[in-house]
Amino acid sequence: MSKGTVILAYSGGLDTSCILVWLKEQGYDVIAFLANIGQDEDFEAARIKAEKLGAKKVFIEDLRSEFVEDFIWPSVQANAVYEDRYLLGTAIARPCIARSQVEIARREGAQFVSHGATGKGNDQIRFELTCYALYPEIIAPWRIPDFYNRFRGRTDLMEYAQKHGIPVPVTPKAPWSMDANLMHIRWVGLLRCSLFSQFQFPLVFSHFLNYVSHAPADLYLMTKNPEDSPNTPDVLEIEFGNGVPLKVTNVKEGKSKNSPLDIFSYLNEIGGKHGVGRIDIVENRFIGMKSRGIYETPGGTILLQAHLDIETFTMDKEVRRIKQGLGIKFSELVYNGFWYSPECDFVRHCINKSQENVQGKVQLSVFKGQVYILGRESPKSLYNEELVSMDVQGNYDPCDASGFIRINAVRLREHHRLQGVSSIKK
Repeated sequence: MSKGTVILAYSGGLDTSCILVWLKEQGYDVIAFLANIGQDEDFEAARIKAEKLGAKKVFIEDLRSEFVEDFIWPSVQANAVYEDRYLLGTAIARPCIARSQVEIARREGAQFVSHGATGKGNDQIRFELTCYALYPEIIAPWRIPDFYNRFRGRTDLMEYAQKHGIPVPVTPKAPWSMDANLMHIRWVGLLRCSLFSQFQFPLVFSHFLNYVSHAPADLYLMTKNPEDSPNTPDVLEIEFGNGVPLKVTNVKEGKSKNSPLDIFSYLNEIGGKHGVGRIDIVENRFIGMKSRGIYETPGGTILLQAHLDIETFTMDKEVRRIKQGLGIKFSELVYNGFWYSPECDFVRHCINKSQENVQGKVQLSVFKGQVYILGRESPKSLYNEELVSMDVQGNYDPCDASGFIRINAVRLREHHRLQGVSSIKK
């Protein structure tokens, strides 16, 4: 007798293929769900594989456009960067995937949703906080003792796959794995060892992180090595409205893109061509441990620089100061999996309000791994050339600065007066 129907977030890789078969062994009917969020994948082959492994149904959803418009664009508005470097490509994709998974679960009348995220990572939190917000019943195999005691390492998974006729794309001779989507590629290693065997580890695993553990030169797929990139820059003009891109034009070629998906895809192409957006970092996971991550985010890196420029040009100083804090908060909420939370709704609403005047065009050069801002224009510009000119006084009276400076000096005088008293007493 069936224990119920499970919608499994399925990738076609070793873990989720084994999970699909294992869930069937436990008595569940399994529906496989694959999300197309821009990764380079043979979806039809994955469908055939899932059906052969016993999936009752297979859903393949093209989420690329909604991924850009509903998730990447709010991140651009926020200037979202986690811990000053990570542009949240994996984190921002998880609520997009889980939302669609829940929609299928409701449509199919499924009792459960499930995923293949490991028990030490951030993705289990991101998937499940979204699912708990929208759909309460979750099966997380990597946290079920019967599962992780049975599969204590990659060898156990490979043996199980061989026994059940599961073809596997990754072998011990090719141990690198990645999480890819339209926004970025995140590289992780599949090196495992006994006690910690059920968990994914960073690219190079050891008891300490040695600075000489460099990523292999041929690891990167989305970006060229900047040393090998063209010797001529691409000059782009990006037009913004309400803080999101409306159009991108290659100034030299005259080529333009104006749909959200086409804009972001083209920026990935140009950024990748010039080696933009590579980082190798150690970050703080939500659950408290540090993790090494290697990321490629070409289009997102270009947009971050362009949006920062047009935002500073058009936004009031004090509004922007508040908005900077909101951007940091937004980044932490997204990284930690709280997209579907009341506080994230509120922060997104405030950020969107701040973007009402963020419109105009930014010209930039993309060259040898870098993005160089060349200029900007906007009908909402707060830059007043006459006011700031050293040659024209305009409606500014320099004498006003005397009182302004003296008022700001009051607390400084008091601070140093007290320091003087203290030093005399000593």
